[in-house]
Amino acid sequence: MTMLWSLESALTEGRALKIISGLTNFDADRVAMVVQAADRGGATFVDIAADPALVRLCRQLTRLPICVSAVEPEQFIAAVAAGADLIEIGNFDAFYAQGRRFEAPEVLALTRRTRSLLPDITLSVTVPHILPLDEQANLAEALVEAGADLIQTEGGTSSQPNHGGTLGLIEKAAPTLAAASTISRVVEVPVLCASGLSSVTTPLAIAAGASGVGVGSAVNRLGSVVEMIAVVQSLVESLQTVAYQGQRC
Repeated sequence: MTMLWSLESALTEGRALKIISGLTNFDADRVAMVVQAADRGGATFVDIAADPALVRLCRQLTRLPICVSAVEPEQFIAAVAAGADLIEIGNFDAFYAQGRRFEAPEVLALTRRTRSLLPDITLSVTVPHILPLDEQANLAEALVEAGADLIQTEGGTSSQPNHGGTLGLIEKAAPTLAAASTISRVVEVPVLCASGLSSVTTPLAIAAGASGVGVGSAVNRLGSVVEMIAVVQSLVESLQTVAYQGQRC
């Protein structure tokens, strides 16, 4: 399926920004805050839990493309019927703390099942960071063959920065940056670098080969829409700087 033109354009230009409210976040008020901040701050699209009520709520708040995330393919059906524009298998971060692992065969099976249920919707799939990089690359290739239109990386929850400041932010983002670099070399679909990123490290994600970034906790952990908007705007500006420098080159 051809991606929505605004999203496709942003991915082509390496400036796509997805703001993630959380796969397990069903708090309508909190989700609304994140979506409003994404809309007002200039994000490209939003990612919410695959819940039809949340989709309908967010559709009233924004005209941005709405991505819904789940790890159970059947949950996508009602969310798409409610107006979701694209779907994401993943974000797995919420499950690692519970001791649940997502191995390559399961992710591939989920992708095939999802494609059989929804053959035409734009589909993004997260590659688990728990896999070695070579296995992440192999899985990404298999996912594209199975119908994935977009591959997302992760890794921020596994990193343990040893330093503060800018160096700490780079250490935090290192796993997902490494995954983006490795995977972008072996697939022709866009790669979205997510998990553990900030306005400092989003340019590194694009330099590593990603077509865009996904940011969750840096926004949704904040207590007000005003604070969230400021972070989203800083992320947008960092991506625009990279795009501008690329045009000059």
